[in-house]
Amino acid sequence: MALSHGDKCLFVCGILAMMVLLVQRVETGCAHRESPKCCPGRNNDCFELNRRMTICYCDTYCQKTGDCCEDYPTVCHISAIDCVVSSWGSWSECSQLCGAGSKERTRQVITPPRNGGMPCPDLKQRRGCFGQSPVCSTAKEVAKILPHSFKRNFKDPWRRPHMLMKEEKPSSSCIIYPCSVTQPACRMNLWSSHMTREQPVCVECQGDAMGRTNRCEGDGLETTRTFWTAASLPGCQGSWVRERLQEDCRCPEHSFIFV
Repeated sequence: MALSHGDKCLFVCGILAMMVLLVQRVETGCAHRESPKCCPGRNNDCFELNRRMTICYCDTYCQKTGDCCEDYPTVCHISAIDCVVSSWGSWSECSQLCGAGSKERTRQVITPPRNGGMPCPDLKQRRGCFGQSPVCSTAKEVAKILPHSFKRNFKDPWRRPHMLMKEEKPSSSCIIYPCSVTQPACRMNLWSSHMTREQPVCVECQGDAMGRTNRCEGDGLETTRTFWTAASLPGCQGSWVRERLQEDCRCPEHSFIFV
């Protein structure tokens, strides 16, 4: 059955009206919602369709989930909030007592960014430094060592009875070092062959080896690499980092003493 001219006009007009409604529906958003246009908190009923015909939301929770309608910021009067940070704190101490190290400073976030605001800048800064502690001179000393069998607390058979006794020094202390580096010459002797890489050794600081400061020369510093040499073996030398010091202590056999 053929349609009359009037029927064709009505049919075409109906299609155009549906297209207009569809376009209006597609181009809606928070601005075209019935009251309320914007909803506080989380409200799954507070939605519209965007231009891609997908659901978008007009509640404040959409800022966290990232599914707000395109006109949400303007319609709901949401402005971007930039990140705000505190002032820089003070620089930390140099990471090394002696030699090249690093120090750092930090700052805190006062206001986190929201609604597309500027992100936070760096919260940590680091720069180089050179440790110059008063004890650095100790780290420059080279420890001279001998096997523990060379004990110093022997009696002098040639001492005359009328000679004054030597002033007694403080009791011994033990210092533990994990060896960092050893030279091949150390393998040529039985007592020095035990000083292998990463092998902890005990070195005894006996009274007669102590100086005026009541310490043995070259005993080193914690966290700082120092150097040692075998007093009776040319070429046998290496480095270590002091792990701990124990007062009033004696090292076990097959250990070492400071000279």
